[in-house]
Amino acid sequence: MRTAHLKLILGALVLASLAATAAAADEPETNLPKLKQATFVESYSPTEWTVRAAGLGSGRGGKKQEMAALEDARKSAVYFVLYMGTDPLLSTDDERRRFDDVAESFFEINNVMKYLAWESEEYSQRVKTADGKQTRIEKSFRINVGLLREDLISRGVLMATADLTAELGNPQLLVIPEVPRGGNPLEEMEQRPEVKQAARAIESYLTARRYEVIVPEQQDFLNNYGETMQMISSSDEDLAYRIALAVGSDVYITYTVDLERRYQGSSEVKKAMVTVRAFETTTARLLGTETGYSFERPSADEVVTEEAIHDAIDKVLARINAYWKEDLQRGVQYKVVFTITGKFDRRQIEAIQDALADVIAGVSNRNKENVATDQTVDYLIWAKPDKYTQARDLYRDLRDEFGAEVSNAALERRQLNRKLLLLQVANK
Repeated sequence: MRTAHLKLILGALVLASLAATAAAADEPETNLPKLKQATFVESYSPTEWTVRAAGLGSGRGGKKQEMAALEDARKSAVYFVLYMGTDPLLSTDDERRRFDDVAESFFEINNVMKYLAWESEEYSQRVKTADGKQTRIEKSFRINVGLLREDLISRGVLMATADLTAELGNPQLLVIPEVPRGGNPLEEMEQRPEVKQAARAIESYLTARRYEVIVPEQQDFLNNYGETMQMISSSDEDLAYRIALAVGSDVYITYTVDLERRYQGSSEVKKAMVTVRAFETTTARLLGTETGYSFERPSADEVVTEEAIHDAIDKVLARINAYWKEDLQRGVQYKVVFTITGKFDRRQIEAIQDALADVIAGVSNRNKENVATDQTVDYLIWAKPDKYTQARDLYRDLRDEFGAEVSNAALERRQLNRKLLLLQVANK
């Protein structure tokens, strides 16, 4: 009886072992990482991220397990840049679907090694798991995100900057320091060298990504746009937003720089903290904000400031790129302000406002009426990018369509720029 029972147990164990072997054989092998665990450390440069990644390895012999774990960690580091964190390279469903078609070849270890600019010599963690049958390691890697992005573009996964530019035009970004209300950002740049250095560091990142950058550094810059800024000014709008609208930038970036100083013995050491924010110009909507820190070191103010910028700007640029892709779907944004300057009675004013609403609906993918008074009508327009490549094209259609609907009034321009149309409705 006992022998028969023992045979049953042994038979069950054999069957379980065979089933496990069959399941393992049926499970397809993949080049993707096993653990997919990693954390962002820093943006080392405009093209490189430092990432701490973990890997898992199995097999006979400790050395074999360790090498398999290291290979898995390298893949996890690249996987993080592609999929994980707050700003992965694959930011849309379409991009992830396109990458699925090339994922297996992409994660071949020889291909992965191309993107490793550096890896630490020491492990930050190395442990045995599963009763010694597996090894888990963790170490730091520096990934060449620039090369990775270029390869994704060449494989048709990501859209190239040039292709986005062809659809929407080259985006313009304004870089300007953040100051309290009533403060002058241009004076801030002139009076604080570290603030000017921060602008230059941000500009370096932007130009490396082929954005068109506006960095106002002259006091007479505001004078050239004084009339426009006065027309769009109000008590609740800050100066940076008004400047961005006046010059017609697509996005404006503000930043603050704070320096901490103390003495270690006879040496003064410094640490910088930089906060970078990106705003949509037409609405002043916050697109992204990040804070970066430098190491504490006995260096010049400009050196620690630039180091802190490196820690903050890359993530903000990822939010800007997502905004840019979104505009490709929704249309190019314009802020259009109509001022009713002619002499019209109330019924005529209502007819004019109705006509403006109809005309705007005809030229836009979508629109939003912000303000409607007897003197002012303020709209946000998402215009068709294939038809309206510049403000003049949009104004021409608005003028002609309005003239066809209203017989006793004419639409005239006061000022046009990239993102802002200031128009007036006058008597014919």
